Amino acid sequence: MIVLGIESSCDETGLAVYDSERGLLAHVLHSQIALHGEYGGVVPELASRDHVRYLLPLAEQVLQKAGISKAELEGIAYTAGPGLMGALMVGASTGRAMAMALGIPAVAVHHMEGHLLAPMLEETAPEFPFVALLVSGGHTLLAHVKGIGQYELLGESLDDAAGEAFDKTAKMLGLGYPGGPILAKMAEQGEPGIYKFPRPMCDRPGLDFSFSGLKTFSLNTWQKEVEQGNENEQTQANICRAFEEAVVDTLMIKSRRAVQQVGAKTLVIAGGVGANLRLRDSLRVMMEKEGGELFYPRIEFCTDNGAMIAYVGCLRLMSGQTEALAINVRARWPIGELDAVVSRKS
Repeated sequence: MIVLGIESSCDETGLAVYDSERGLLAHVLHSQIALHGEYGGVVPELASRDHVRYLLPLAEQVLQKAGISKAELEGIAYTAGPGLMGALMVGASTGRAMAMALGIPAVAVHHMEGHLLAPMLEETAPEFPFVALLVSGGHTLLAHVKGIGQYELLGESLDDAAGEAFDKTAKMLGLGYPGGPILAKMAEQGEPGIYKFPRPMCDRPGLDFSFSGLKTFSLNTWQKEVEQGNENEQTQANICRAFEEAVVDTLMIKSRRAVQQVGAKTLVIAGGVGANLRLRDSLRVMMEKEGGELFYPRIEFCTDNGAMIAYVGCLRLMSGQTEALAINVRARWPIGELDAVVSRKS
């Protein structure tokens, strides 16, 4: 089955073509970083308008890269949530209209399920069951994944997601936009051991996360250094190093608890923060000690992309799931509400 995937949940327009027999045929991505940079964050209205501007030209481009025509498409998948309502509506309405015009089925895809299953696009993919750590700008959660659509939530962030904490901390330090990657880059220049940041909620049982306090701790540390006349790039780098180490340690500790709790030997990390090299190294070492293995998607599929939507959409369409003509998108959509895919074609 050949499926066109559309991702437009936030500030990136991603499209891809996936073939159930040949795999990923092509993918394209337009980022809105330059558009939102002067505002220091995503402006929802601007994001929606930019999706309108680029979605159809990108659809033509990805079909050309895949070497197929519209007539060869057998299904269309689009992100229906969670995300920005306006941005979701652009992708959903376009995808549903294209499917109706072509006389093919359409399916709504959960954005986080796309991230969770993105490692399946790699040559060496994890096998069910496994524990998944999803870390992005809007979500941080641990789930026991028993199959497609069979997700048991083990823990989640009670306030800021890890990626959101990265971005906000970077902004408070005056590092620019997008803050997370800049902070991670500066952390490489930071000296270890200069500051000791807390590992939130690691001194108590459970698998939930909280990063808002860590963000505040970083700001207080920076303000004290400014008051003492130490407002320089090296101080910023040292704070970035301490902050990143605290986040990574917290994610590693909670992930270790999760794999031990369910007896898993496979850990999957996905989402934008999954591209963080310090986090990958920490989780890899931890899983080796646990006698297990770590899986993650290539860097380009950690952030939002059309490939993960096309892949999940293909699985769900092949299982018989389709959408009615009515377009429904959800800004909030618990992943535990998804239907399981009991059987699917190979």
